[in-house]
Amino acid sequence: MKVLSTEKAPAAIGPYSQGYEANGFVFSSGQIPIVPETGEIPEGIEAQARQSCKNVGEILKAAGIGYEHVIKTTCFLADMADFGAFNQVYEEYFVSKPARSCVAVKELPKGVLCEVEAVAVK
Repeated sequence: MKVLSTEKAPAAIGPYSQGYEANGFVFSSGQIPIVPETGEIPEGIEAQARQSCKNVGEILKAAGIGYEHVIKTTCFLADMADFGAFNQVYEEYFVSKPARSCVAVKELPKGVLCEVEAVAVK
């Protein structure tokens, strides 16, 4: 097993790793829309979805792969009313259309509107 870590994605805000590589699979932790360089959270679902997807992409890069290697994502929304807007951004990144679960949750860390995690194959 190999821990994945990059300064190009937000540092973990708890007792977990940004990601792991094991047995040919890459697992990213859920990525909320924190801009790693500034610690800021962008406004609005589109900007937050974009940043969350970018953060997942940086963890994939740390493993030497890209979005096209993703086989499964799990997406969390603070409000299912944001589903359509979230999807419009999500499909720009996950063009290979991996398997996915998308659920609304009561709340997300730091009050963000979305979180994305991924499982990929090397």
